[in-house]
Amino acid sequence: MKLKELDKFLRDKLEIANFSFDASLNGIQIACSDKEIKKIGYAVDASLATIKKAAEAGCDMLFVHHGLFWGEPIAIRGPHYDRVKACLDNDMALYACHLPLDAHPVFGNNAQMAQCLGMKGYDMFSEYHGRMIGVKGKLPFPMSVEQVIRLLDFSDASGLRTLEFGKDLCESVGIVSGGAGNDVADAIADGLDLFITGEIYHQNFHEALENKINVIAGGHYQSETFGVKAVMRMVLGELGIEGEFISWPTAL
Repeated sequence: MKLKELDKFLRDKLEIANFSFDASLNGIQIACSDKEIKKIGYAVDASLATIKKAAEAGCDMLFVHHGLFWGEPIAIRGPHYDRVKACLDNDMALYACHLPLDAHPVFGNNAQMAQCLGMKGYDMFSEYHGRMIGVKGKLPFPMSVEQVIRLLDFSDASGLRTLEFGKDLCESVGIVSGGAGNDVADAIADGLDLFITGEIYHQNFHEALENKINVIAGGHYQSETFGVKAVMRMVLGELGIEGEFISWPTAL
């Protein structure tokens, strides 16, 4: 499959057109030659390290959650030049999918975490620019914070933070990946037992304490590995294109 065809497939599948307000330049950020895309690397961030690892693995394209362009003109110099040059030197395309990959009801970071927790049904949750990007629902059975952490494989994530101010066993949960600590307010408003995100902030401590809610922040990076891995499995299953997850955790 050529890059242009793959772009159309991903745009349709991930509903990218619904997120025109996203500051990220979703879609192809760096093109490659008119070759067949036979192997795709998948990573959270388009860093020089992940670009080099993908190139070394023989990838024709790198699919990331955090790309190189964020809605404003930026000079191609310094580390930014190095990243762009590494893609061009290796004839490797760069494809970014930011908010669509948080919010997608099947392949998104939040939906995938819900599926890892065994949630059979969930509703969209937490509005951003008029779009609901998180999910909320009932756990399959009451769980402790520690059980949830194990199911999401956050236990070894050095960015893990917890605020255990609510029930010992949680039944309802809201999930918004990445730097969504302030969305705990939405979980509180909906009367949820647990809020799961990537990062929390200083002010969230007292907000959670005074409203008696549990919060798990599994790390910004760790919470956003779910979506790219889901896309990797989907592309392999539907298109037969080989994929490789490029791990480069930030401990944040």
